[in-house]
Amino acid sequence: MLRRCEGLPLAIVAVSGVLATKDKNRIDEWEMVHQSLGVELEGDDRFKNVKKVLSLSYDDLPSHLKSCFMYLSIFPSEHLIERMRLIRLWIAEGFVEEKEGKTLEEVAEGYLNQLFNRSLLQVAGTTIDGQVKTCRIHDLLREIVLYKSTSQNFVAIANQQHRRWPENVRRLSVDKSLRNVRKNKVFSQLRSLLMFGVVDLPSNSSVLSLFSGGLRLLKVLDLRGTPLESFPNEITKLFHLRYLSLRNTKVKMLPSSIGKLQNLETIDLKQTYVTELPVGILKLQRLRHLLVYRYIVESPLPFYFVQSWKVPPGIGGLVSLQKLCFIESDQGSGNLLGEIGRLSQLRRFAIKKCKREDGAALCSSLEKLSNLRSLSISSVGDDEFIDLQRLSSSPGPLRLLQRLYLTGRLEKMPGWISSLHSLVKLRLRWSRLRDDPLEALGMLTNLVELRLVEAYDGQTLCCKSGGFQRLKVLRLDKLEGLRLLRLEEGAVPKLEELIVMRCNLLERVPSGIEHHTNLKSLYFFDMPTDFFMTLKLDREGGDYWKIAHIPEVYMGSAKDGRVSGRFL
Repeated sequence: MLRRCEGLPLAIVAVSGVLATKDKNRIDEWEMVHQSLGVELEGDDRFKNVKKVLSLSYDDLPSHLKSCFMYLSIFPSEHLIERMRLIRLWIAEGFVEEKEGKTLEEVAEGYLNQLFNRSLLQVAGTTIDGQVKTCRIHDLLREIVLYKSTSQNFVAIANQQHRRWPENVRRLSVDKSLRNVRKNKVFSQLRSLLMFGVVDLPSNSSVLSLFSGGLRLLKVLDLRGTPLESFPNEITKLFHLRYLSLRNTKVKMLPSSIGKLQNLETIDLKQTYVTELPVGILKLQRLRHLLVYRYIVESPLPFYFVQSWKVPPGIGGLVSLQKLCFIESDQGSGNLLGEIGRLSQLRRFAIKKCKREDGAALCSSLEKLSNLRSLSISSVGDDEFIDLQRLSSSPGPLRLLQRLYLTGRLEKMPGWISSLHSLVKLRLRWSRLRDDPLEALGMLTNLVELRLVEAYDGQTLCCKSGGFQRLKVLRLDKLEGLRLLRLEEGAVPKLEELIVMRCNLLERVPSGIEHHTNLKSLYFFDMPTDFFMTLKLDREGGDYWKIAHIPEVYMGSAKDGRVSGRFL
């Protein structure tokens, strides 16, 4: 079997993926794969042989995975495919089967993992904790799946190489230009329309008039990154629409008639200029993902500001919502915060512009959101307290939480945080805590990333022995009272990256850093001159020897949107 893979690693891996699904104790199953290869390859040349080997991987897929895999041909060559985008598209297309006890997103995640395990998809990017963010398909595999999907009229591609397609085409991928699309007249059977890098789309709302036949059966419409400046009103006539993306366009508002699209499951308005939604949105009872926020990058370093948006009263009626991020608090009235507690399916929730008096209503609602994986709470300003003390200190309500971002003053570290044993990321900003938070946080056994920005006013921080057993990234920024950072031997054994910024009173490099041999990167930004002097190679009693084992040590400045400095 190895010989028939022609020495190509991709083919070897693909066949291995097929064999991995077979019972190793059933020789007949392995023999069947061997015979299939023999029949397919007999009499063919080397390159065609490789394609036949790869085709076997596709042929071995169960029927539900074949549709999911063929769908990958809708993305252009070399395109990085976002994991959650793909999952939402699969669901909108109806490829994902319901399974008791699991959401459709969780079932689709399983499909994705099966394609990874069979080596039909490659991981392209991951988060700090190893979660897949983006994936890609190998060009040879894409060629095979594109042939199968176009020959079965599953997908049509509109680009320089593909100018014509059958009138009953169901899925159309437009790559870079609409010029080829205009040569085709009938789209009455189209179910999905996705555009990639299209720059010649009209900026006004007449975009869909280019597609004759009415597009009345459309389920998926993805106009991401096109030059749209206003919402195409024809969209509100697409009753069957389940997935709508206007991400990275210049659209500023949605019409109230959006409520006509009662089958919508995903609305993606991320990186648009929409800051408020109409009351018509409340009619969309099937809505699962509502993405409206916009990131505004503040500097070359990974700092950003998130533009919040206003939800209409009654948002609690959208009980299918799983993602609701960066909405604005109604600041003290409690009406909005009370409604949030009705959204029991929420996996990701983020709220901004909170005040101290929001605490009671906010905590009451959070107690009811037992499915939350990600929570972000921001105050209205850096001097405003956020009151989270009313949440139960038992792990019950937020036991599944993996990411927690708190921005605002805290009276003290909320006791319930130390019980979040599923927590992977924690970011505290403006907290201004008086007591060292590391002692309480050190027992978070799954914490991988910790960021403290203006989060502590004390003079000493200590990572105690045995603490932070999985922490990989520690970032300390603008801890203005900090004079000493101590890393005890046996603490943070897996630490790979340490960033220290704007800690103007810090006197020396972290005590004990010489014992942490896994450190790969150490960055110092905007530190006082006296601190940098302690690292001088030629200074008697200098600290450079403590960090000499670290492969990448950088000292610099990150001011006025510019980064400058040097590696030691």
